[in-house]
Amino acid sequence: MSDNQGRGHRRPFGALYESFDQPGSSTTDKREEPRAKIFKGPSEASTSGRSSGTSATRGPTQERQHLDRYDIVKTRPADVVSKKGHEGEPIRLQSNFFRIQTKPEWRVVHYHVDFEPELENIRVRMGILSNHANILGSGYLFDGKQLFTNKKFDKELTVLCGQSKMGIDYKISVKYVGVISNVEPRFLQVLNIILRRSMKGLKLELVGRNLFDPLAKIPIREFQMELWPGYETSVRQHEKDIMLCTEITHKVMRTETVYEILRRCSNNPSRHQDEFRVNVLDLVVLTDYNNKTYRINDVDFSQTPKSKFSCKGKDVSFIEYYLTKYNIRIRDHNQPLLISKNRDKAQKTNANELVVLIPELCRVTGLTDNMRSNFQLMRAMTDHTRMNPDRRIDRLRRFNNRLQTTADSVKVLKDWDMKLDGNLTEVQGRIISPQKIVFNQSKCSAGETADWTRCFRDQRMLTTPSDGLDRWAVIAPERNSLDLKNLLESLFRAASGMGFKIRSPHEIKIYDDRTATYVRAMDECVRMDPKLILCFVPNNNEERYSSIKKRGCIDRAVPTQVVTVKTAKNRGLMSIATKIAIQMNCKLGYTPWMIELPLSGLMTIGFDIAKSARDRRKAYGALVASMDLQRNSTYFSTVSECSAFDVLSNNLWPMIAKALRQYQREHDKLPARILFYRDGVSAGSLKQLFEYEVKDIVEKLDTEYKRANSAPPMLAYIVVTKSCNTRFFNNARNPPPGTVVDDIVTLPERYDFYLVSQTVRQGTVSPTSYNVLYSNIRLSPDQIQKLTYKMCHLYYNWSGTTRVPAVCQYAKKLATLVGTHLHAIPQSALEKKFFYL
Repeated sequence: MSDNQGRGHRRPFGALYESFDQPGSSTTDKREEPRAKIFKGPSEASTSGRSSGTSATRGPTQERQHLDRYDIVKTRPADVVSKKGHEGEPIRLQSNFFRIQTKPEWRVVHYHVDFEPELENIRVRMGILSNHANILGSGYLFDGKQLFTNKKFDKELTVLCGQSKMGIDYKISVKYVGVISNVEPRFLQVLNIILRRSMKGLKLELVGRNLFDPLAKIPIREFQMELWPGYETSVRQHEKDIMLCTEITHKVMRTETVYEILRRCSNNPSRHQDEFRVNVLDLVVLTDYNNKTYRINDVDFSQTPKSKFSCKGKDVSFIEYYLTKYNIRIRDHNQPLLISKNRDKAQKTNANELVVLIPELCRVTGLTDNMRSNFQLMRAMTDHTRMNPDRRIDRLRRFNNRLQTTADSVKVLKDWDMKLDGNLTEVQGRIISPQKIVFNQSKCSAGETADWTRCFRDQRMLTTPSDGLDRWAVIAPERNSLDLKNLLESLFRAASGMGFKIRSPHEIKIYDDRTATYVRAMDECVRMDPKLILCFVPNNNEERYSSIKKRGCIDRAVPTQVVTVKTAKNRGLMSIATKIAIQMNCKLGYTPWMIELPLSGLMTIGFDIAKSARDRRKAYGALVASMDLQRNSTYFSTVSECSAFDVLSNNLWPMIAKALRQYQREHDKLPARILFYRDGVSAGSLKQLFEYEVKDIVEKLDTEYKRANSAPPMLAYIVVTKSCNTRFFNNARNPPPGTVVDDIVTLPERYDFYLVSQTVRQGTVSPTSYNVLYSNIRLSPDQIQKLTYKMCHLYYNWSGTTRVPAVCQYAKKLATLVGTHLHAIPQSALEKKFFYL
């Protein structure tokens, strides 16, 4: 929790669905789980049995597809003739893509299917239609209303007859809709579903949204966990070819059930209900009997498995239901019921339904915060999940080979006349030359590893206070006086070597480490009007950390530095003291280093959003902007509250306007160029962002500049995506920092490129994707790529490059601080200081 803690990397699990969601479709989602509109018990939904038939004819899994996942959003500016750069040293790379080869006459034919009399149950529809597989072709796809096949029937309307298991006769009308063009989103949907169906032949299991291999599970018994390896796949039209992107992923499966948590909480009978709620709310659980995941939203202690609900017109208990449906005997008949709200964004129907779950049948997934802080556990996991490039390449090739040699998988691909290239796709990249880091009186090269930590041994920071840090305070427990002395001595020595004068602080000794004691001591410090307060704390206590930050940022407008006692006892204390000195210099509003920047009048802006840890409905958007780095090397930051459910930040323009006015105050003019990096955008939100947010910013910028009698600014609006599944390999190693790829695996409808900006020595590096949604900035692709790489050198918590431009990293850091600890907007007096580092 201390300010000088290390950086971590997270890898989200992406997902693909397997059914269709077209406008006007009446398809409904039927999860195999009791549901209820209210807490009285489940309705009859999804209690019907599974239809018979082979997996090839049963149809896709009954999860609805959010159309935006495959929607082709054309964001490439009309005047961009070429998005390819030319500068830099060429490098030949391999990628985790496989070309999909199809015949020239390959096509997807779309039909609409109706049953007479009307039949609502999708699984029964699929079962009846499966009896006509010889007519439809074995590779057809059917979701209950829509039929996709590569076969064109002779008639526009084909009428078939069918009978259900109940002996009811049905007339099936199969009406021709048309051939799906390869530029339509549905075309990509069909390709992805075909691929997913072929993957089922590998005996993979659908858990939640992804396919995993339970036969290859890795037990971590000492922590009651299993790791299931799996694959994230996506088929898309890239620059010239349709290609399959494949990424290796893992699912954390805990062997612990929710019932075991219930038993633990029952040790405290007076508070067991509240304690159980605290422990299970918001957990994601897996139900083994149907391999689906649910988020627990509430616990109903008024009901038990003995409670009854209406199923097929008669009242049955949960005990009877699970015994009849799944042959599962519920042991504890007195356990409470879990409630999961149907909040899946991909599910447009039944949004108000409540899914009822049994604790002993729910296996907990994912990691808790305590688990993440367990070094031994994370190390045990990392040994299996962190793969170096050579190992990842081997896994990708084995996956490809299994798809092309497993009989069931081959049959699906053959039915659709599809063939997968056996080789990883090669791409031509370029390496941007190492950048020069500018200090007070000299420059040094960041080097091929983009790390200039050693330069600090004999370099002065770019800017420091002329009088040094002459008025500041330290709050520390009396029992840690010796550790504090060692820390201060190292801090004075490290800062002096970097040209930063730190005078002796006003020390306040406290006699316990309670949160209230630190807060009172801070109030006492404020009387001397300190420029900074350093709090020396015994450990990473979240409540104490939040209280210190709130007092400094919300109540007193004083930057705070939190350092743990453990830090002062570290053998590498001088190295840590150097980082603390740099942070303290930044928190006073000064700059440790800069890069060579050829452009004047440039403002770079980073924007990101973080959800509130206290209230899930709230989020905080943070904007950080540079104030012409060529002239005064300073930054401006601001925060606003927004809705956690709206990707468009309604307060974005007022934040930009604040930054522009600050720039105008400092330079007597508005910036000539604005480079806006927008983080925190999902693929499904891109269209909404492009059509509303970008246009709104462009229009309001023009109005603002006219008001100031200035020429309209040159703007580039770039969406930054860290969590892409693309990987690049250089001779089975990670490509060097500065590697750019802007062809072959990029998308034709976008002005996009990939940039590897970091050195990664363990595991496989993740490139960052940049998508230019709007640009009149009059910079070539080479210049935008190089400028973006330069901006990755300016994050002052790390003497090396970051995955994203520094302004994005700052915005994320600030938004997270406010959403996790402050829960209120910091005082405006701190807007010119890096108080959030």
